[in-house]
Amino acid sequence: MLDRTKVRAISLDLDDTLWPIWPTIARAETALQGWLSARAPATAALMTDPAVRHALREQAQLLHPAIGHQLSALRTEMIRLALARCAEDLALAEPAYEVFFEARLQVDLFDDALPALTALAARYPLVALSNGNADVNRMGLGHFFSASLSAERLGFGKPDARIFEAAALAVGVQAHEVLHIGDDAALDVLGALASGMQTVWVNREDHLWTHDARPHETVTRLDELPPLLFDLG
Repeated sequence: MLDRTKVRAISLDLDDTLWPIWPTIARAETALQGWLSARAPATAALMTDPAVRHALREQAQLLHPAIGHQLSALRTEMIRLALARCAEDLALAEPAYEVFFEARLQVDLFDDALPALTALAARYPLVALSNGNADVNRMGLGHFFSASLSAERLGFGKPDARIFEAAALAVGVQAHEVLHIGDDAALDVLGALASGMQTVWVNREDHLWTHDARPHETVTRLDELPPLLFDLG
C-alpha cells in the first residue's frame, strides 16, 4: 500500500505515461520522409522500409556503442548511414534530424495528463524521468517540472538505480521520499522499487502483472492519482 505521508517529491515517466509514443514517432517519421524526399529522394525511399530502419539502427549502435542512450545522436547517425548508402549529401543528416525531432515533440497528451500535472505540481516538486529524448521545455510543459532528467543526458537510463538517485538528488530529497510513476513494469516499477522508491504503475491497457515485486498502487488513468495522494476537499 502507498504511504502518502512519506512522499515529498514525484518522478514521472513521459512516453506512454503522459502521451502515446508510437503515433508520435509515426508522425515524426512521416515528417522526416517528406523533408528528405525533396532533398535526398533515394535516401527517403530507402528509409520507408521499417526493416531497413531497424538495420540502420543496429549498424549505428555497432559503429558507435557509446551513443546507445543518446537517441538523438543515434537517429542522426542512422540518417547519415542511409545518406551514405545512397551517395547523397551527408551534410543533410543534422537538419534532417531536426525535422524529425521537432515533429517528435508534437505530442497528443492523454486527456488525463494536464489535470493530473496541474494538481500534482501544485503540491510536490515533479521530476521528468525518461529513457527517451523528449524535451518538456520545448513542449511547453516545463513549468510543471522542477527538473528533467533523461538517459540521453546522463548516459544511463531506467532501470539503473543511478537515474532514480539522480531524480531524488535533483529536488533535494532521498530516494525513499520519491514516488515514481510510469507505465513500464520493468523499467519504471521494478527499477524504482529497487532504488527504494514507492511506485505507481500506470496500466492503461489492462496488462497482467507478472513479477514478484509489486507496485504500491496501480492506476488506469492519471486523474486517479490526486485522490491517492491528498485530500481533495
